[in-house]
Amino acid sequence: MMPDSIAALAKLGITFEGVETGIFRGIRFIENGKSVEASFPQGVGHGIRRILLHDLLHRRATVLGVQFRWGTQVLSADDGLVQAGSEQIRSRWIVGADGINSRIRKLSGLQAGKRLSRRIGMRRHYKIFPWSDFMEIHWSSIGQAYVTPVGKDEICVVIVTKDRLGSVDAALPLFPELAAHLRGVEHGSSERGALTTGHVYDRVTTGKVALVGDASGSVDAIAGEGLALSFVQAVALCEALKRGDLSLYEEAHRQIRRVPTFMSQSMLLMGRFGMVRRRSFSTFQRDPRLFQRILSIHVSATPLTVWGRSGLLNLGFRLLSR
Repeated sequence: MMPDSIAALAKLGITFEGVETGIFRGIRFIENGKSVEASFPQGVGHGIRRILLHDLLHRRATVLGVQFRWGTQVLSADDGLVQAGSEQIRSRWIVGADGINSRIRKLSGLQAGKRLSRRIGMRRHYKIFPWSDFMEIHWSSIGQAYVTPVGKDEICVVIVTKDRLGSVDAALPLFPELAAHLRGVEHGSSERGALTTGHVYDRVTTGKVALVGDASGSVDAIAGEGLALSFVQAVALCEALKRGDLSLYEEAHRQIRRVPTFMSQSMLLMGRFGMVRRRSFSTFQRDPRLFQRILSIHVSATPLTVWGRSGLLNLGFRLLSR
């Protein structure tokens, strides 16, 4: 979780005080012995086990008086009336925060949109002292491997690829620098896998229904912004609900997803085409300040307009023309 995620969580009343996390101060790209890195303009990132984050969210919600119906299936949601199992619940608002296969999205007729990407992610934890205070992204022709500290003596490795490689062990030889670090290291968890997709929906609100998080669209894991988007969207939705106007959230959501969608598509382009990746690496090495500015935009510390009114196009031109 990068600094913008931490800031959004703080607005929701959640901090990592007293919780073991791994801390990283920036991002490092690595491929074939070459690397480029940049520190966050302010704050630090935190790597945290998902189960610990879930516990923090659950405890905060409980303190606020949220009632849970674990294991209860939503059967219908219409005009403020939700059929949850055998129970009918009437509400002023309905928020679909039920993930990438959202039932609320389907029941509310908000399915129209387009898929931007679809890949496979695999993750495993390793019991090793983090060798870097950066979050590392290792690149190869088949995808990326992310290395994030999640404690004082543990890291999380996530490999995201378009190919079916079967396991983390099968993929590691394609990232030689990372494989060298992990040779003989004890595993800290079983392996897990999941799909990662990029999806944009035409609308995220209708009537008294709003979608948030992956239910409202997603970006490929390559950008590392899935959780950040959820938390920032939650803050924006709170403001809209307080004002009783979901059109405010619709517009805020459109703005929130703009930069992460562009960043994920740009990084996917780097991953897909070796020439683009090599050109980008060379540009970043010649001008580390450019990589620093891109990271600053990525964590919402600098507006994209730093590159002018057509910031997205200008950034792409600078990367490919140097």
